[in-house]
Order: sequence, then structure tokens, then C-alpha cells
Amino acid sequence: MKQEDMRLFQLYPLGDAAITVQFGDSIDSDTHNKVRIFSAYLDRHPFPGLVEQVPAFTTVTVYYDPWVVSEKGLYNPYARLTEQLQRMLQLARESRKKPKPRVVEIPVCYGGHFGPDLEYVARRNKLKPQEVIACHARSKYLVYMIGFAPGFPYMGGLSKKIATPRKDTPRPHIPAGSVGIGGNQTGIYPIETPGGWQLIGRTPLTLFDPNRAHPSLLQAGDQVRFVPISEEEFQQRKELEDES
Repeated sequence: MKQEDMRLFQLYPLGDAAITVQFGDSIDSDTHNKVRIFSAYLDRHPFPGLVEQVPAFTTVTVYYDPWVVSEKGLYNPYARLTEQLQRMLQLARESRKKPKPRVVEIPVCYGGHFGPDLEYVARRNKLKPQEVIACHARSKYLVYMIGFAPGFPYMGGLSKKIATPRKDTPRPHIPAGSVGIGGNQTGIYPIETPGGWQLIGRTPLTLFDPNRAHPSLLQAGDQVRFVPISEEEFQQRKELEDES
């Protein structure tokens, strides 16, 4: 990334205890890299009063304690933190350090009752179901952000050959682990929830567990590969997952 790229950002308040840093208005790898660099810098250099930072497609939202940031009421917390974040953005630009991406393999049993929309995705794109599976499993996906539900990864990199719009009417119940397509993205439902993505398979892995040290299996910046497995392999992996 060119150093001057990090200069292109906007700061604006989100309520009275958060500031959003916006790096762009399109979902692409360059904007994602800026988000990751700044998010990683905040992880390494948290400031007094930092509560949480939330990276998204084009932004990092910084939640803070106004009382601590204002040094017990001596300063305007928003103005003070805005100046501090501008300095931190400059330092992040100069460091240009971002975490090396993890590559995570996700086993998926495609089709059948695990993927009730596989046939529809195939018909709409004039493909055979096996061609959709091969195409979906061939790509490496970038996790742009976690959102919608705890641990839900929004992933870019889906081939245009199998891109399919969301359903007009969402399902009221989608099983945890369901792998879906929504437009030009793919994602995995970490918990049972309503949703409108086209379901093409299911993974036996637990995407979100609040009892783990890191509840979400996937994080923004991860790279994901899907590995097709049989229904028998799914049941075996699921039993092992449930026992752990």
C-alpha cells in the first residue's frame, strides 16, 4: 500500500461515546487494507479510555469512555480524541503494519437438506449443482467483517458465475453452520437465526462459542477455503465438535 493512501479518511461522531473513521465508500481490498492497518495499530497501541474498536467494510468505529478521555472533565472528549486519532492514523500510515492473514479451511457438506438452495443457484446461473460446488470451493475468500449475528463472516471473492441475489422472503429459521450466498458474497450463519441468503451447504464447525477465549472462529482479515465433505464426514466432524 502506498503511504499517502492512509491520508484519505474522514472522522465523524457516532453518539456521544464513539467516533467512526471512514477510509472509503466501496468494498474493495485497498479500503480493507486501510481498515486492517489502523485496526491492528489500535490493538497494539490502545489509548486510555478505549472501550472497543469495531472494524467493518470501510470503517473502524472507536468506542471510548468520555470521562477518561476528557481527563475527568478538563477537556472536550470528542475534540481531544479526534486530534489523538488523527495522530494515530499518521503513525499507522507510517508503520503500515497489518497482521499476516490466517488461512482457515471450512469443511462443508453441500446440497441436500444441508443446502436446500443449491439447485436454485445452479439453475439461475445455468450450471449443474456439482459445478456450483466446484466453483464455490475453488476460490479463496477474504473475511471483510464480522456482523449481522455474532461471528457471522461477510466474505468477498465469490465468483460471478455463482453470484445469486438474496431471497425475496427470508427464512424464519436457519440452522447454525449454514453456508449461503447473498449477491456477490458468501457467508456462514454461526447461530440459528432468520436470514435471506441462498443456502448451499452446512459446516459441522462451531463458528461462534461465547465460552471460548476467542468466541468467533473467524476474524476480519482471515482468508477462507471451503472443503467439500460427505454427509458421513459431516456427522463424524459434528460429533467431534460437540464433544470438544
